[in-house]
Amino acid sequence: MPAAKTRIIRVFQSIRLNYARVKPSETFSALIRAPAPARGAEAAWRSPVLALAPMQDVTTLQFMRVIARYGGPDVYWTEYFRIHGDSKPEKWILDSITQNPTGKPVVAQLIGNDLPALVRNAKLLQKYPVAAIDLNLGCPAPIVYRKCAGGGLLREPEKIDAILGALRDAVTVPFTVKTRIGFQSAEEFDELLPIFAKHPIDLLTVHARTVKQMYRPGVRYDLIARAAGELKCPVLANGNVHSAAQAQQLIAETGVRGLMIGRGAIRNPWLFDQIRQQFRGEKILLPTGRDVLAYVRELWDNEITPSVPESAQVQRMKKFMNFIGEGIGEKFLFEIRRVAATADFFRVCECYLDHDQPLKLEPPPVSETPLALPTKF
Repeated sequence: MPAAKTRIIRVFQSIRLNYARVKPSETFSALIRAPAPARGAEAAWRSPVLALAPMQDVTTLQFMRVIARYGGPDVYWTEYFRIHGDSKPEKWILDSITQNPTGKPVVAQLIGNDLPALVRNAKLLQKYPVAAIDLNLGCPAPIVYRKCAGGGLLREPEKIDAILGALRDAVTVPFTVKTRIGFQSAEEFDELLPIFAKHPIDLLTVHARTVKQMYRPGVRYDLIARAAGELKCPVLANGNVHSAAQAQQLIAETGVRGLMIGRGAIRNPWLFDQIRQQFRGEKILLPTGRDVLAYVRELWDNEITPSVPESAQVQRMKKFMNFIGEGIGEKFLFEIRRVAATADFFRVCECYLDHDQPLKLEPPPVSETPLALPTKF
């Protein structure tokens, strides 16, 4: 073997070894504790932390694998582990931690209100290579909030106070919280913010809508700025981030450490890299129709189970196409939502995407397509 090739192999072996020695929690801590992009001019050059939002039945191991190939975020969140009674971490969600193919840290998210069960599962999950433990205070699904979990907990500030205290004592890796600004009204944030400030959490992600608002327009970025200004911990902004220019403006106006992106990343997996290009002052590279078509095919290959009926496979892909289609056009969405067979699915995709024209993949100004909400909990 030539000496040069031998040296290259040894370098890569050394990189892998060093990575294995650094715990995901240490990588995550260093990431979020770096200086935040400042408001104003400085924000133009200091890159933000970019995270993939936890999305039920979307942010699986398979989706992580796909999104990483297009630049990917700096850190991933799992879909939530359901915590109640004698529950244990679900294996299919654990797979996104134990089989993490991205090389980036993964945060384990919990949802529930049973304090002993939350503590027990937080301790269990810390036996795995998690970057942090996160508490979900934002899920807007009625089946969840009616059981006083997720966003439903925002109606009980005293219970949140108790849970944060117990989890902070039990968690030795970074402990983070993802919240909405209130259950019914944005005014509830006045009572919630001091509770978050009271506990030494390591990061707060703010989805600046209320639970009742679901995914409707009216994101309160001003309240994200307030959290970033008042809390000692770093803050991530979440809610309707859809372009590199808008992302940079949002960070400059709020002073947050970074962004958590969900639906925008489904629509445009290149978005994370486009934001990095924006902050470096580089030309934003737009995918062509054929690039998007290749992404759709890759999603199909990774998301589809061979034993599942064809109609169910197509229906599964429509979950993603509802978002991707917003960046392609109404006619595409109209047709793709009506196909039932694999051949018809790809016929429509090829009709609209088999070209070399660049696509911005941004939603219409009034578009706020909601995620599919859980029907059981």
